[in-house]
Formats: sequence, structure tokens, C-alpha cells
Amino acid sequence: MYPEPDQQLTYQTDDEVYFFTHAYDPLSNWSAHAVGLWGYVFPTAEHAFQWRKFDGREPDIASAILRARSPWEVIQINRTLGQGKLPPQWREHRAGVMAEILRAKAAQHEDVRTCLRQTGARKIIENHPTDDYWGCGPTGAGENMMGVLWMTVREELE
Repeated sequence: MYPEPDQQLTYQTDDEVYFFTHAYDPLSNWSAHAVGLWGYVFPTAEHAFQWRKFDGREPDIASAILRARSPWEVIQINRTLGQGKLPPQWREHRAGVMAEILRAKAAQHEDVRTCLRQTGARKIIENHPTDDYWGCGPTGAGENMMGVLWMTVREELE
């Protein structure tokens, strides 16, 4: 689905850490780090994020996300069943929801905290090849909201 080898999307410089695949896996929403939040234990942060979109509004979709066996399956559920069913203010709230999930993930997993600390004071960039909101996108000029949120969580750990 994305370019290989891993080095094309995940690498570091003296000032920046680019993550998307294996080397910084703990920072990925798809990593196998369960997240306990809102009375549930989600298999991945991606499960928690996608579930939150539909909690209380679309119980069948939320339930399907809880049963999903992989983050890829969660994305497929969102793209099929969830099409056109987002809450009206979701775009305004999504970063806050993600921040809550990332804080919980870091609090619950030592290896996530270790990975964050190993980035030092460098800028964290989600090197997503297509997403210019959560990542830097195809041109490198995206908002990088995931990186911004991880840097906030890293600061809170100090």
C-alpha cells in the first residue's frame, strides 16, 4: 500500500524524526498497543479514534469497529458503513479526541514513552505519503497534526 523499504518513510536527522512505519512503530495508530479509554479496551489507537466518531450516534458502526480484527478493517468499516455519517462538528473535535487517545496510549505503555523520549527535542513528523492533515502529506507541507500531538504528549512526560 505504501512505498518500501521502510527507510523511505521512517528516518531521522539531527533536528527531526520522520515516522510512519516500523522504526517508530509505537507512535503509529496501527501499532499493537491496546488503549483503555471510555470504558473499553481498544486493540489499537486507530480502533479508539474511529469508534469515537460513531459512539452514541451510530451504534451499529461503533459495534462493528469494536469487533474489527485489525486497524485496516476499522478503516474499511469507516469508509463503507460510516460514509456520510460523521457528527457535524467532528472536524473541529478530532484533534482533541486524538490527543486524549495518545495521552492514554503513552500512559499505558512504557515502550511508547521510551520511544517518545528517544526523539529528544527533535520535531516529530508523521511522514504520511497522502494525508496532509495528520501527516506532512505528499509535498511535506501538511499540518502534521499527529506529530504536533505527539510532541505535546512528550512535553507532558517531562
